[in-house]
Amino acid sequence: MSTVARKLAPTLMVAALVALSACGGDTGNATDPGGQGGDSAKPESISYWSHWKEGENQQKVLAEAIAAWEEETGITVEAQWQGRTITQKLTPALNTNNVPDLVDSSFARLAPVLAETGQYASMQPAFEKTLEDDTSVADLIPKKYIEGSGLQIDGEPWMLPYTISSEAIWFNGAQHPELKESPPKTWDEFTALLDDLKAAGEVPLALDGDIGGYNAMWFVSGYVREHGPGSFAELVADESGESWKSDEVRAMAERVEALVQQDVFIDGYNASKFPAQQQEWATNKAALLLNGSWIPTETGTYAAEGFEFASFPMPTEQQDKVYTRTDFIGFAIPSKSDAVDWAADLAAFTLQKEYQEKFASEAKVLPVRDDIEVSPELAGVMSEIEKADAVYQQNDAVSHPGYIEKVFWPIHNELVLGNIGADEFINRMAEAQAQYWQDQS
Repeated sequence: MSTVARKLAPTLMVAALVALSACGGDTGNATDPGGQGGDSAKPESISYWSHWKEGENQQKVLAEAIAAWEEETGITVEAQWQGRTITQKLTPALNTNNVPDLVDSSFARLAPVLAETGQYASMQPAFEKTLEDDTSVADLIPKKYIEGSGLQIDGEPWMLPYTISSEAIWFNGAQHPELKESPPKTWDEFTALLDDLKAAGEVPLALDGDIGGYNAMWFVSGYVREHGPGSFAELVADESGESWKSDEVRAMAERVEALVQQDVFIDGYNASKFPAQQQEWATNKAALLLNGSWIPTETGTYAAEGFEFASFPMPTEQQDKVYTRTDFIGFAIPSKSDAVDWAADLAAFTLQKEYQEKFASEAKVLPVRDDIEVSPELAGVMSEIEKADAVYQQNDAVSHPGYIEKVFWPIHNELVLGNIGADEFINRMAEAQAQYWQDQS
């Protein structure tokens, strides 16, 4: 089991959050983090490597927050807008003295590099910061985002999220107002809808089949929404691989196989190049698209005139609990940082309401705070997150090095693309997983 999963202790995490929430009085602020202990000496500058590229909307909001923080503290932030390849530079840098004081990226990118290797500093000072109305950062982040999410190890937070994302089945609400009023809730209702769309002459589903992460949603989210957060991670942690032969896994594999056999995916999905098929969807050449909450922004520039972004959650057979994917973009501090407290202070600064509102209104993403109004396109996604009994992350927060990209995706892609059936998928996954864990030892 991964370091994140193995050390995760829900009771400790809840207790830690309660303790953080109870912290009041002199908890430090943007101009005086010295009360947190540790490296309180004020530096002339701190270094920051970012997941965003210059000119992206999220980068613009962060740059504005950084400028305000620099003015308040007198500390210069040496920002490098690395883009999505940030961890490719960070990984080798951790073995040198050229390590940034603060980094940000997705949980999926940072966890294998920092959390799995133990090369992080605690983010607890950031959670203890107080912002407007003397409210602590810990109190501004919904506790269900923290519980069981992998954001803490041994009760200590290693990451501070500032925005979240999710997934949904997207459609054009202007063309299908009936789905806004009465979306399918069970899997049987969903497959019936696909048949109805097909009978009406519409292409039911678009999918860029060359993107393993998009394909994986059909199995991983389906499995976790049925069996709860941690269920896929538990499956992956079985070093024998035999858990892949369980009835629960077989049912989900057969569900994906049946979807392929139903012939509801757009022609060419198994031989196209991203983003060809989501472009087809956005121009009304397919009715539905399972994808992330970034879709309105990502496809908005080429969507058909009058396109109304709307969504509903992936249907499930079990109806007792709501489990919703909630991914994190956030900050982490490498353990070699010489300015841990100040880096934490800058991270906490971005959770001020002013910047969280701009993430929602200008960047059109979901802020981590739940007291911020989101854009209309994302209202449905946010509603599903709010009513969730528990949340889970992409790939159920599995971050074993190389597992998802080299073991799961290649075999699962074959299932989604129709090259193998459920039986072969199960047998190959069991064998490949056993080999993976043998190689790790």
